[in-house]
Amino acid sequence: MENGKPTSRRRFLCLTGGLAAGVVLPALSSTARGAQTEAAGGNPVEDLMREHGVLRRVLLIYEETANRLDRKEALPPDTIEASAHIIRRFIHDYHEKLEEEEVFPRLQNAGKLNDLIAILTAQHQAGRRLTDTILQYYQPAQEPEPPKHKEKMPAAMDQIYGGTPLIFKPKKRKPSGPKYEVGSAMRQFVRMYRPHAAREDTVLFPALHSIASPREFQALGEKFEDRERQLFGAGGFGKIVDSVADIEKKLGIYDLSQYT
Repeated sequence: MENGKPTSRRRFLCLTGGLAAGVVLPALSSTARGAQTEAAGGNPVEDLMREHGVLRRVLLIYEETANRLDRKEALPPDTIEASAHIIRRFIHDYHEKLEEEEVFPRLQNAGKLNDLIAILTAQHQAGRRLTDTILQYYQPAQEPEPPKHKEKMPAAMDQIYGGTPLIFKPKKRKPSGPKYEVGSAMRQFVRMYRPHAAREDTVLFPALHSIASPREFQALGEKFEDRERQLFGAGGFGKIVDSVADIEKKLGIYDLSQYT
């Protein structure tokens, strides 16, 4: 400073600082308000997308499992059952129910994405059928009880058929949930749900954000968090992630560096 007057550099900093204060501070205030909103009620779109992260990790488990079934390699105990139960409980019974009950109706009432929603709904139903097929592998049908005594066949029938007539022969029961059917169901599930989740992340969820008011958005986030807590308890999402990680470790696919 010379003779009590600010230098040109000082004047420049004062000018730009004043401009920054006028422009940046409102933006920071808006960001702070958004953070407070998320802290109070959560962000429903972020919740749905992080749940897709769980789905995608199980899709990797399904791929690895199907490949091992094709190669007739041994699998860690309960790998198929545990991963399919995560899909049923966390994806079908929770995540998809939220979409069907809270997200789809709002968009339909706004006249948005009706064709996409019809396809997504049909895929939810198809996914549940595939999960049923996968879990049937662990629910084999009971063998029929053998007859207590063998009825004597009339002599004429015995001469004609040489034993039990064809019409009386028991039908061979198809095996319940053979391994090739489980692997096929897993591959179909992966093929359908990868584009399914990607389309929701990039089209459906942004559309929800565009039609919901800030108050409705916050209320929806609170509803999602309440439902998660009711079904899975406090820290439920973390427990689900831990369960997925346990399966990944058993299969040897947990280490992220192997995908580099």
